[in-house]
Amino acid sequence: MIHTLERFLEWGGVKKAVTCLVFSGIALLVSIFDLLPQLPFDAAWAAVVLCGIPIILEAVIGLVTAFDIKADVLVSIALIASLIIGEDFAAGEVAFIMQLGALLEDLTVARARAGIEKLVHLTPQTARRLTGGREEAIPAEQVAVGDVLRVLPGETVPVDGEILTGQTSINQAVMTGEPLPVYKGPGDEVSSGTVNQFGAFEMRATKVGEDSSIQRMIRLVQSADAGKARIVGLADRWATWIVVAALTAAALTGLITRDPIRAVTILVVFCPCALVLATPTAIMAAIGNATRHSFLVREGDALERLASVSQVTFDKTGTLTFGAPQVTAVESILPDISRQDLYGWTAGAELRSEHPLGRAVVQGWRTETGEAPPEAEDFQMLPGRGVSAAVAGHRIIAGNRELLTERNIPWEPLSQAAAPAREQGCTVIAVDGRPAGFLALADTLRPDAAQTIRNVQAAGVTPVLLTGDHEKAARHIAGELGISAFQAECLPEDKLAWIDRSQQAGKLVCMVGDGINDAPALKRAHV
Repeated sequence: MIHTLERFLEWGGVKKAVTCLVFSGIALLVSIFDLLPQLPFDAAWAAVVLCGIPIILEAVIGLVTAFDIKADVLVSIALIASLIIGEDFAAGEVAFIMQLGALLEDLTVARARAGIEKLVHLTPQTARRLTGGREEAIPAEQVAVGDVLRVLPGETVPVDGEILTGQTSINQAVMTGEPLPVYKGPGDEVSSGTVNQFGAFEMRATKVGEDSSIQRMIRLVQSADAGKARIVGLADRWATWIVVAALTAAALTGLITRDPIRAVTILVVFCPCALVLATPTAIMAAIGNATRHSFLVREGDALERLASVSQVTFDKTGTLTFGAPQVTAVESILPDISRQDLYGWTAGAELRSEHPLGRAVVQGWRTETGEAPPEAEDFQMLPGRGVSAAVAGHRIIAGNRELLTERNIPWEPLSQAAAPAREQGCTVIAVDGRPAGFLALADTLRPDAAQTIRNVQAAGVTPVLLTGDHEKAARHIAGELGISAFQAECLPEDKLAWIDRSQQAGKLVCMVGDGINDAPALKRAHV
């Protein structure tokens, strides 16, 4: 019976709650202005049925299953008492107000649940298992430790593992937030949920099921549960004493005055309408205002805690930066090749590339010149290393240092010139077998990032950078923004551990981020 009532109350969710509130509001208007005098009953009864009965049922379930005395017990008593003495409108009004407050509270908490759904969608569903030279598609949850799997370009890595054969670039943004793909080869580890961008590879499964990286991230989000604002739960925590005080006051009033209406009035006045309605309304308004300023507040409790924050931790990629590589410098070291020629030939070689760095080079050329890159012939994609193509009668090789070494092209002429750019990330270029120059690519800062950091510091709060990028990139961004404290190569659990350590040290931390990989830290830091 109790389970049936619980399923009935959960049925319909927010849509049912909104529908009931709309019809209850109309009914109360009809009642207060007596718009339908021909009705054989007070129209406020519609509000009592639609909004009051669920409150009474929840109170009964709480009392029967766990003797849990909450605010809804006091509200139920006030509702029933009002109906007994014939105050139908008062009963309907109280029921409407309390259900409106409950809806606003649910909407506030629901914002924090949305991240879990996104994580679930990222969970790989299938895997390609190799058995005796045969390939078979199986559900990802059936993969066992030690299984050999094949991952094709564009597919999501199904479980954590180690690459056996093949070379590729892996997009790890979901786990680390790092905007650029990472080269992987035999012996390197790969994580579930990351995306294989180019070359096919074979891997051995090392962590599967609940032990995989993506599942650990989901558990972190779920464990850092979102709660209501502390003041919203104040009535529930003190409900037992409120109920006792209300019943005592009502009984004494009834005995002394011999007036049941005054006794019921005491019960109605004791209903915690201010906490249940006013506080969620204020929280929703504050969250909406913050959202209009591109600031996402994931739970109401954060708004209370912000006043005591001593540290603000920032994710880098997509928060302080745009989250996409852009060409920041082009330099030729050969006197017979101009910067413009080097840039155009490289853009032509990258024109057919699907790598984010290649697309950034092509987009940068088009933005700077307004022209299309020259056409390339004999294009070759070299996963994890770069590209090779014939452009304007020249053989262009663009990629990393390992590619030049592989093609027996000397690195020394470029080592000193490209040294500053290597801290950000650069593509080195060879023309007709000669080291010719480099393009520097970096995840560029947002225009307002520096001012934001200065405002945080001016408020007496310490900014901290937590990022999944490598240390050189983190140090470069922190230096440009004037952030003295930073931690690089952070996985989601690393960010969460850092926040936990800070809070154990008595520091209240606010986390500002925008990615799925930041979700656990965002929840634990309450912002």
